[in-house]
Amino acid sequence: MFLKNLLKLKNTLAFRLSLWYAMIFIISSVVAFFLFYLVTSNIIQKRFDEDLLEEIEKFSEIYAKNGMEEVEHTLALEGGFEKMDKEFFRILTPEGNVDVSTDMSYWKDLGPVTNALQKINSGKDYVYEILSSPEREYEVRIIYGIIGAGKILQIGESIEEEAQFLKILRDVFLSTIGFIMILAGVVGWFMARRAMKGVEEVTQTALDISTSGTLQKRVPVKTRGDEIERLAITFNGMLDRIHTLVTGIRQMADDIAHDLKSLITRIRGVAEVTLTNAKSTEEYITMTAEIIEQCDKMFEILNTMMFISETEAGAEKLKREEVDVAEVIRNACELFEPVAEKKEISLTFNIPDTLLIQADIQSIQRMMSNLIDNALKYTPTQGTVNVSADRDNGQVVITVKDDGAGISEDDLPHIFKRFYRCDKSRSQEGVGLGLSLVKAIVQSHQGEVIVTSKQNVGSTFKVTLPEALPSS
Repeated sequence: MFLKNLLKLKNTLAFRLSLWYAMIFIISSVVAFFLFYLVTSNIIQKRFDEDLLEEIEKFSEIYAKNGMEEVEHTLALEGGFEKMDKEFFRILTPEGNVDVSTDMSYWKDLGPVTNALQKINSGKDYVYEILSSPEREYEVRIIYGIIGAGKILQIGESIEEEAQFLKILRDVFLSTIGFIMILAGVVGWFMARRAMKGVEEVTQTALDISTSGTLQKRVPVKTRGDEIERLAITFNGMLDRIHTLVTGIRQMADDIAHDLKSLITRIRGVAEVTLTNAKSTEEYITMTAEIIEQCDKMFEILNTMMFISETEAGAEKLKREEVDVAEVIRNACELFEPVAEKKEISLTFNIPDTLLIQADIQSIQRMMSNLIDNALKYTPTQGTVNVSADRDNGQVVITVKDDGAGISEDDLPHIFKRFYRCDKSRSQEGVGLGLSLVKAIVQSHQGEVIVTSKQNVGSTFKVTLPEALPSS
């Protein structure tokens, strides 16, 4: 069981993040130590070399002022017995012969000095080198410098203490690298778990929703201001949207079922009455015509629903072309003139000669038909419906105004919803898709539709569409 959980843990994002954090931490520590070690060793060597160079300059001054005797005397003092294993001094000729030397018994295994003397003889003021003895395990830093005519001073100083200090520095780092690795792993795991906590909450919420089937659960939002908080807010917003859509779909399904049930009941009733009481062929023909009419209404509902859904989703391919809205309005008013006359309603329009937009002409025709039909439907006898249109700051504004029954404040926010009908008794014909269709068409043309209404006073629908640019 433990092994199974360990293998599971290995495949988690938190584990991989922890591993990355640890690797970055360790690599950063190693690089930092390397740079520190490099800088420290360079500083030590630089100071060491500066001290040796000061010695060369000091003996050069002594030789210039007091001659070789004072140099030999000073060498004897500098290279005393107690310092014989720490440093040595030798005065060499350009050929490499030793003129004067301190006790060299500790340094007898030193290698040749030929290369350094060649550099000095070629014109260099001083030369550094490091020599070592594998047998005695020492390292010495040596400087060669000219202190006078034909006199080359060789100074060697043990760098054992400095080497030991750097070795201790390396050992300390190597001994602490294990602790650093553990610390990196713990810190990495803590940071990864902290970073992934919000994601786990989102995952757990999604899992709870999928198992329980409810959309009421939400991710807890903490005011951290980071990406996880934005993820939680976005996820909750998505759930709110899904919940709204699901609720709308359920309501829409209920409305569709109600309307289709009414049509199917009517079809069945007509068929049943005809089959029971019909005595002539004409009655069967009348039944068939009635059934066809009710079927056409069902097809109209379904086709309108599909058109609205495709238009809202952007799947409906609109054939955009230059459309004269003024002409569309005139044709629509002429089409509904008989209906207006039958209801004794005054249908008027006030539009310029030409109003051009880039649009799908069939969609605009359906939009105008629905707006005018809706106005006539809810306007009583002797009422007025007026359609107007004009330009306004690069927009075409179409207004349909009536003095009909109006819309209540409770109904006004919902009138563009599918199957929503202000007439709860459904005494008026229709299924509540007309205004939904209008809104879908307007939005697909990057326009806007707004409505103002007051009960028993009338309603005004205002549609704003982008005006077409004049052709060059």
